[in-house]
Amino acid sequence: MKLLITNDDGIDAPGLAALVESVFYAMGDNVKVIVVAPDRGRSECGHSVTTGRPLAVKSVRPDWFQIDGTPVDCVRAGLGVLAKGADAVISGVNAGANLGVDLHVSGTFAAAREAAISGIPALAVSHYRRPDIEKTWDHVPRWTKETIEEFLQTSRQRQDAPLLWNLNLPAIDPTTQQPPRVRCDVDWEPMTRTAHHRESEIHFENDFHGRPRKPGLDVEQCFGGAITLSDIRLDRHLG
Repeated sequence: MKLLITNDDGIDAPGLAALVESVFYAMGDNVKVIVVAPDRGRSECGHSVTTGRPLAVKSVRPDWFQIDGTPVDCVRAGLGVLAKGADAVISGVNAGANLGVDLHVSGTFAAAREAAISGIPALAVSHYRRPDIEKTWDHVPRWTKETIEEFLQTSRQRQDAPLLWNLNLPAIDPTTQQPPRVRCDVDWEPMTRTAHHRESEIHFENDFHGRPRKPGLDVEQCFGGAITLSDIRLDRHLG
């Protein structure tokens, strides 16, 4: 099996290295990994693409490439050239949650969505963070193993539409052996936002940790300490 790995935090992001390690932890040597990632951080770029100029590509090590473009550019470059014939795409691990309405602006999720639009199964992986919890990465392979295994197995079986899964890890003690994993729908409740106008500037302030949340959906479940997994139907999401 050939996998295309990407992210929106850039080629040097620790979350990207953690994702590659997680794939091999889950699959052993039964997978070929090709990384195509932005040359720098592109967080919150949504589904933006680069047009009107060629994309610069650089090989940084065997099967690792950086692109001077967006996460969606990386998926297009990967599926079209650098990782042609890839069986699936995994994007992440994002340093911060991508829950609920975050999916509209997330570059991490946009990369997965672009793959699904192209008919390739895709998984987006993000990690909720809080200031009071140590921001480590060593636990990520352990916490994602079950989902990666299930994603790759299910991707071979589903025939009606390509998988588009969104996984979020909770901000809890990273020494926790295995947090509970909950399958749940996405909470599309708008986030509370305050606008401040000072002379020639407008500043928006979001209360991310205090955002609204509906019982049983991804925001509440992840903020409550669970790994959340949402199976997003592409036709409904785009509609």
